[in-house]
Amino acid sequence: MKSLAVKLTLAFLFVGLTGALLVAFFVRQQTQTGFNQLVLDQNQQELVANLTQYYKAKGSWDGVQTVFSPDPGQAQPSHGQGPRPDAHSDLFALADAQGTILFGAGPNNPGQKVSQTALSQGAPLKVDNTTVGWLLFTPTLDRWRPGTLEGNFLVSVNQATLISAMAAALAALALGVILAFSLTRSLREMTAATRALAKGELGHQVKVRSHDEIGTLAESFNLMSAELRRSTDLRRRMTADIAHDLRTPLSVILGYTEALSDEKLPPTPEIFAVMHTQAQHLNHLIDDLKTLSLADAGELSLNRQPVAAGDILRRTAAAHQVEAEKKGIAIRVEAAPDLPFIDVDVERMGQVLGNLLSNALRYTPPGGEIVLSAEARQGEVRLQVVDNGMGIRTEDLPSVFERAFRGDQSRAQSNGETGLGLAIAKSLVEAHGGVISVESRVGQGTSFTISIPVQLVASVPFQRHLR
Repeated sequence: MKSLAVKLTLAFLFVGLTGALLVAFFVRQQTQTGFNQLVLDQNQQELVANLTQYYKAKGSWDGVQTVFSPDPGQAQPSHGQGPRPDAHSDLFALADAQGTILFGAGPNNPGQKVSQTALSQGAPLKVDNTTVGWLLFTPTLDRWRPGTLEGNFLVSVNQATLISAMAAALAALALGVILAFSLTRSLREMTAATRALAKGELGHQVKVRSHDEIGTLAESFNLMSAELRRSTDLRRRMTADIAHDLRTPLSVILGYTEALSDEKLPPTPEIFAVMHTQAQHLNHLIDDLKTLSLADAGELSLNRQPVAAGDILRRTAAAHQVEAEKKGIAIRVEAAPDLPFIDVDVERMGQVLGNLLSNALRYTPPGGEIVLSAEARQGEVRLQVVDNGMGIRTEDLPSVFERAFRGDQSRAQSNGETGLGLAIAKSLVEAHGGVISVESRVGQGTSFTISIPVQLVASVPFQRHLR
């Protein structure tokens, strides 16, 4: 049996039918027990009075069977309220004072001795405060025969219970079919969608039909499918951009080498400088791709060591100081001397800060300022690179860490930007167990924040100050 709908339907039917049968059984048992008690309550007091009156009149129990099942023409006891004929003959038994059955049916046969425990459960018959006998009730569930008023009543109750049980089972079956179809409908749609996804139809969506766990699963599937399509599109775009970035310096180098080999251009230092610059650009792009591939594979090695955050900031600022002075941009470092040490790979974290500072220099106008700061907060050290440059558009902020993302295509191409710097920064920060975020407003500047967990060092054998 492979169909989940059939399994669910049979499960609902089994549970409903089992519950209905159990309810019917217990209702029948309780109804008969309650009916017995009702008859006992209604007839025992009357029968005790009749038997007591009979003993007073006769002085013995001779002929007492007429009290239980009198003949139609026989006179009733003197008090004028005898029981209905044959109503008590199979319900009660009479025992004398010593516990010997005088009249009875079923398990209580005349002459049988009754135990004291059974007598204690009966009703004593007293004349002048002397016990002259015992009236015993015979509890059997099948005493009511069809054809009698009591039997017909119990039959009708049992029939109603059985009909109710069958109706409940049918209702459970109908409900099971409906629920099984509704539950498996979304699953069938998601199965078809996964097959379409496997065939390359990325971004395939299914309809969310409920707000329960299956609806949540459908929403998660839609999100996954959309993210797969988005990731695939990003990779395709990155591949195209990288191919273009590789082709541009290669075209320059090939053009100069052909011209030099054909002696169309003289070999001057300026030509070699241009070719060297383009080769460096190619090498930088290849290094970026290698770093990203290692980060994706989880094979990025880190040479961690405890280091002061301020030292990394000062080294990064010093490395870009000449470029900043050429552009007329001020770089300032703010870091308290008592900051806790962080356990990082100095070269990799310097690469991250270098990428952020290069971006800040690229988009900050002359006369602007870039601040590199560090502060300790809630068990972590936060490194910030803040500029007052052109800023990033709000709609571009969620995409700045994506590979090959360029907010301004024309400026990016003219500056030789590959669009991988921020993606590499994000991968390196996450490899350290940290988080990188960005805040920006157009025309006011941009702030990148790196949060690194603190590595507390009780005693450091040496303090390494980076220069």
